Amino acid sequence: MEFNEVVKSRYSCRGYEKRQLSKEDLDAILEAGRLAPTAKNLQEQHIYVLQSEEQLAKVDQWSKCRFGAPTVLVVAYDKNNVYTYPGSNRQSGIEDASIVATHMMLAATNIGVGSCWVNCVHIDELHAALGLPENEEILMLLDLGYPSEEGKTPLPMHFKRKSLEETVTYM
Repeated sequence: MEFNEVVKSRYSCRGYEKRQLSKEDLDAILEAGRLAPTAKNLQEQHIYVLQSEEQLAKVDQWSKCRFGAPTVLVVAYDKNNVYTYPGSNRQSGIEDASIVATHMMLAATNIGVGSCWVNCVHIDELHAALGLPENEEILMLLDLGYPSEEGKTPLPMHFKRKSLEETVTYM
């Protein structure tokens, strides 16, 4: 797809077929995340691929937003390997992991895979349930799968966008 079409086509999928992603599709999505820019090229992201019933049950216990996705990516970052910006206590981990997740969402759209950015999750409880290292912070979950019939239509609010005049100021 042409880039502008990918951006316009992407929506939060809320219904997935039961069939698992092909290895080629999943690898393409993960590769797009790997190529995402990070501050000072620290590449502090860590992606956990959850596909087993056991791991997906842990997601379902701590989030109601899997929508039947057969694959869930847990996007985390190493909070001990982030860039601290000059003059502040602000660090790059959340931003960098967000860029990685966005690259993966757009790559998914480009190849016909549905996705949903999930941050309605009990992060600390899921972190413990998955046994993730203490130095890693979960940013979000990314549901992935082939959209089912009910998942092929974005929610009505998806199409409601503010104008550029409301969101951009030239100074």
